[in-house]
Amino acid sequence: MYKTFSFSLQLLTLASLLLLSVPTASAEDPINIFKNGKFYGDLRYRYEHVDQSGFSNDATASTLRSRFGLVTGEYKNFQASVELDTIGTIGTSRYNSTINGKSQFPVVADPRTNELNALWLAWNGIPDTNVKLGRQPINLDNHRFIGTVAFRQNDQTYDAVTVNNRSIENLHLFYSYTDQVNRVFGHKHQAGVLNADIHMGRAEYEFLPNQKIIAYSYWLDFNRLLATSPSSKTYGLRITGNAPVTNEISVIYQAEGARQHDLGNAVNDYSVSYYHISPGIAWKSFTFEAGIESLGSNGVSSFSTPLSTLHKHNGWADKFLVTPVKGLQDRYLKATYQVSGINKWLDSTLVQLFYHDFNAVKGNENYGTEWNFDITRVFTEKEMMPLPYMKQWSVGVRYADYNAQDNFNPSASPTAATAAVDTRKGWITLGARF
Repeated sequence: MYKTFSFSLQLLTLASLLLLSVPTASAEDPINIFKNGKFYGDLRYRYEHVDQSGFSNDATASTLRSRFGLVTGEYKNFQASVELDTIGTIGTSRYNSTINGKSQFPVVADPRTNELNALWLAWNGIPDTNVKLGRQPINLDNHRFIGTVAFRQNDQTYDAVTVNNRSIENLHLFYSYTDQVNRVFGHKHQAGVLNADIHMGRAEYEFLPNQKIIAYSYWLDFNRLLATSPSSKTYGLRITGNAPVTNEISVIYQAEGARQHDLGNAVNDYSVSYYHISPGIAWKSFTFEAGIESLGSNGVSSFSTPLSTLHKHNGWADKFLVTPVKGLQDRYLKATYQVSGINKWLDSTLVQLFYHDFNAVKGNENYGTEWNFDITRVFTEKEMMPLPYMKQWSVGVRYADYNAQDNFNPSASPTAATAAVDTRKGWITLGARF
């Protein structure tokens, strides 16, 4: 069913067999691995509509993700997990899934597929340390550099060994080596599986309550050259915080800077910068933020984040999944409100509103603007649960409206042509976890 397995999964299989074959005189009962384990499931239905200039047909995708998994109990400091995903269509499938050949429609990157989403073995034999081997999710910080792209129906997962250490108070150390990335397009896509040599290092220190400084280094060397996955090494520093001013008002902030260079199989020699500054204020149930994010360019190569949860950044219309060669500067405003004090059906509903203004870093080109709106309500098992065994229900509506700059000429700047198309997207999502 799957085209390729990484060395990490092969090593995991061998380790599991050795673990099961070793006799023990311990009083621990191996059956507790399953007795103390947890089975879980997740159903997520989504309807997505895309109206994109240049296509005579709108895209409509009606998809259902079914996820089932098992996390075992611990035995001799070992724990394991397996998780399977099935993504299918219900009713309409008038969209380009990237593998169904329907190129007359805009892309909705939720192909029909069956995926091994997780298969890992963890060891906690060293105090305050966790070592995990196998296919697993990795989400770091705000997912700007490393993430699982959880908005899409199929996750991006990593065949990796990861080490987390918290033996020093307020300090979290992380290291990972990854030899295969399983992307959201699924294993049937020609670029759905990327073999690579990836090293991730991260140190996080909480210097004051709710205020952290993070240093990181990500070395991404892909064995196959893809425009969307250039090899690079990135070093950066990030600081985030939430500082109360009064009982009702807090100042929130994030500031980040990074430098990226070519590595290994990269086509061009380059060195470019990144920065992101976003101050804000939280008052009662409201949060207001203003930010500027810049992915730099030297005029030939631009700052890239191929393993990012890209949908979270630079607009939900997904017009900048690849950074334009002239770079990208995103100036944005964000407002959020969490409903409270109305009634049990509406309280805890989260409302978000974004405005983006996109520009080139090199030159004076304006790529366009975008509005984003989202409203989401999550019902927990302690609230009104209509069915037994359900842990969580959720419903969400999201909309994105990207307007290209009227005088922007893509033929004069083909590197940014994908940004020069008016696009409107809408989503309705229903979820259930048990």
